[in-house]
Amino acid sequence: KCRTGPMDIVFVIDSSRSVRPFEFEIMRQFMMDIIGSLDLGPNATRVGVIQYSSQVQNIFSLKTFFTRVDMENAINSIVPLAQGTMTGLAIQYAMNVAFTTQEGARPLHKKIPRIAIIVTDGRPQDRVTEVATQAQNAGIEIYAVGIQRADMNSLRAMASPPLEEHVFLVESFELIQQFGKQFQDKLCAVDMCMDQEHGCQHSCVSTPGSFYCECNPGYRLNVDTKTCSPIDACADGRHGCQHQCVSTRGSYSCRCRAGYYLNQDKKSCSMIDYCSFRNHSCQHECVSIPNGHYCRCRSGFTLQPDSRSCRATDLCNGVDHGCEFKCVSTEGSFYCVCPEGQHLQGDGKACSKCGGGHIDLVMVIDGSKSVRPQNFELVKQFVNRIVDLLEVSAHGTRVGLVQYSSRVRTEFPLNKYHSADEIKKAVMEVEYMEKGTMTGLALKHMVEHSFSELEGARPLSHNIPRIGLVFTDGRSQDDISEWARRAKESGIVMFAVGVGKAVEEELRAIASEPVEQHFSYSADFTTMTHLVENFKLNICPEEGKGEMEIRGLCECEVLVQFQTNTVAILRSLTEKHILCWACSLAQMTARLEDLEKQIADKK
Repeated sequence: KCRTGPMDIVFVIDSSRSVRPFEFEIMRQFMMDIIGSLDLGPNATRVGVIQYSSQVQNIFSLKTFFTRVDMENAINSIVPLAQGTMTGLAIQYAMNVAFTTQEGARPLHKKIPRIAIIVTDGRPQDRVTEVATQAQNAGIEIYAVGIQRADMNSLRAMASPPLEEHVFLVESFELIQQFGKQFQDKLCAVDMCMDQEHGCQHSCVSTPGSFYCECNPGYRLNVDTKTCSPIDACADGRHGCQHQCVSTRGSYSCRCRAGYYLNQDKKSCSMIDYCSFRNHSCQHECVSIPNGHYCRCRSGFTLQPDSRSCRATDLCNGVDHGCEFKCVSTEGSFYCVCPEGQHLQGDGKACSKCGGGHIDLVMVIDGSKSVRPQNFELVKQFVNRIVDLLEVSAHGTRVGLVQYSSRVRTEFPLNKYHSADEIKKAVMEVEYMEKGTMTGLALKHMVEHSFSELEGARPLSHNIPRIGLVFTDGRSQDDISEWARRAKESGIVMFAVGVGKAVEEELRAIASEPVEQHFSYSADFTTMTHLVENFKLNICPEEGKGEMEIRGLCECEVLVQFQTNTVAILRSLTEKHILCWACSLAQMTARLEDLEKQIADKK
């Protein structure tokens, strides 16, 4: 047995195709023979094993096992990779992964030897000199064990100096076990803790040519580096107590404030539920607080002076109901109504006349990686709020959706869904692309495909407005000018919506004239609400202040005919009234003259 320790040893085993099965079995035994001679444990020697061929595979880390039985079981379960011989890659993995503190290696300042034992039977297929030097500079001592066909120059290139103590070439696999017994002596030295009076109060840890003292858990090493003092476990703030930490000798316990009790995890606290005692007499709800309880009424009711009973309230007068037109109270609640000719929007408060118009609307949304998943969900909510403005049907407004990143994907065309509920459900099921930002490619797709009759756009001869809404959060990676121009030339009214790092110059290039009415911007995804209102005012001009109401050609012809008929009727009525008025005036004049004559006769 090696009486020294601790050490961190990682076996780096060649399992390339040139190693035959019975030879690999000998390599297993070689590792187990060396492990069997070591003093293993978390504070003694730690062992890890990796195998390599064209790739590197971690068998177990320095922190995984601390008993010989567990290590032997893991070694016996190794399945050789049987590929190439990338020894340099294996050394790189040992340096960057296997000998890190995360994988169980002790910190360098503790001066615990880090030893890599590389066993190979062939010439490396990659460069080893540079990476081996880096590993040695990182504090790793490398033993290179070559078997049979191994290249001596490669062994010397990877081993630590002095080479005569770190390079070994064995003529055959059968001799490696005999070599293993000799190699064990290289890993053993004098145990300084056992051969001299160390003076450590708790425990002594031996290192090559020296030692240091360690303290038991709950204690810290004093400045004399030998004696130990209890640690105030509450002082470092890592105790995890929700309310109060109470320090004891080398340990601590958690305690809760008044009105709370300690949970089973012995760290968190829960408030005592005074309402559960069933002595509160609250008419509606009882609310527990740290030192008692109080009564609360359900929505639409007011707590009475006795602090227990509740009475219904007129919520339209008592709360900020937010109804755009009129609030109607019910018992414990309220609802909003709109004037005749308008309908209630999806928020249940605002009124909209926009549903009366028919449009073909294609929304093109940015699915690039800069948007991020949580913001993409906000974009989908933004799309559905636009849908809430519209009266969707097969013969009314049609809606299509396109997502783009490094490529473009039609989520659904104009003729796919014929109700707002169907569209909103499909929008929420859209999957985030998360790649580049090819806005120009998206505009090309919209012009060539989305507004085609094949995908549901009504023919231009029907005079149904075609509206394209482009949503983006950053600069395009391709040119947008050509296809933005073609979109507008083809009769599409273009709206541009930008968020975050969107470029104003690009938004203006996309937007139709007048540009100020066709592009919007928000600094943050969470504050996009006003963009919906801006869009509503521009596609529903009758809701804007002082703006001309835009109607379809057929509707204008009906209005003209109505006006013509009305004027003719009024003219006819006017002529009749004039004749009647003239007759009445003559009769009244004659009557007045008769009365005047009668008065004169009486005088």
